Amino acid sequence: MTTSLSPRTLGIDAAPSALGPIPFSRLVRVEWAKATDTRAARWLLALLALSTAGMMLVPVLAPTTFDQTYASYLRVAALGLTILLPVVAILMLTGEWSQRSVMTTFTQEPRRIRVLNAKLAASMVLGGGAAVFGGVVTAAGLGLAAASGRALEANLTVGAITGYLLFVLLNVLAGVALGALLQSSATAIAASFALPAALALLGAASTLVADWIDMSTTWHWVLENEWGGHVPQISVSVLFWVAVPLAAGVGRTIRRDVT
Repeated sequence: MTTSLSPRTLGIDAAPSALGPIPFSRLVRVEWAKATDTRAARWLLALLALSTAGMMLVPVLAPTTFDQTYASYLRVAALGLTILLPVVAILMLTGEWSQRSVMTTFTQEPRRIRVLNAKLAASMVLGGGAAVFGGVVTAAGLGLAAASGRALEANLTVGAITGYLLFVLLNVLAGVALGALLQSSATAIAASFALPAALALLGAASTLVADWIDMSTTWHWVLENEWGGHVPQISVSVLFWVAVPLAAGVGRTIRRDVT
């Protein structure tokens, strides 16, 4: 009769089992650290906070220039956030290509789509955190205005808050899409400022561009919570700025040689 002996019976340690896949939550934490835990990222986030707080002083110090309402103060915070927030999102997508560390990343996790999904999730967390910070800055600005004896209209609604949050997240997603598509920090950052400016100029001469592509018009409707009659235009603008470049960027990342 043949007797099979296990490695432990023979005094030999069993071979370790194959390592499992990296948990997605760990990938998100790593991408979050890449986006925030560097000297350059900290300076950029500090400038983001300062610019948002600085813009909030404008309606406080110049009350005749801005509507003295809760919603208008929140919109000022949103505009302050979206000056530099897309840049942070761009660097999250392009940093590894620019710093030539992408081979290490895709060696640790060969399934590139999971890395991209982790970057996208981390960018959404970043956008949500920035939106909360903008709300805190708005509350501080409203407090300063009220302390000066100014009458403020409390017109903040669920729709206004939703529009504010969507506006911030759309700007983050636009940065993510440009970063994924161009895969170069300098090029993507330059494009994030140049393209909206160029299309705004074209929009001044073309109603089609202004109403369907120019984000300063279409996404302003989102911020103002003016959805009536504008949903098709907003949808086309989101396709142009987010969906199409992001899909192209995903395809390019999956196929690109990293050696």
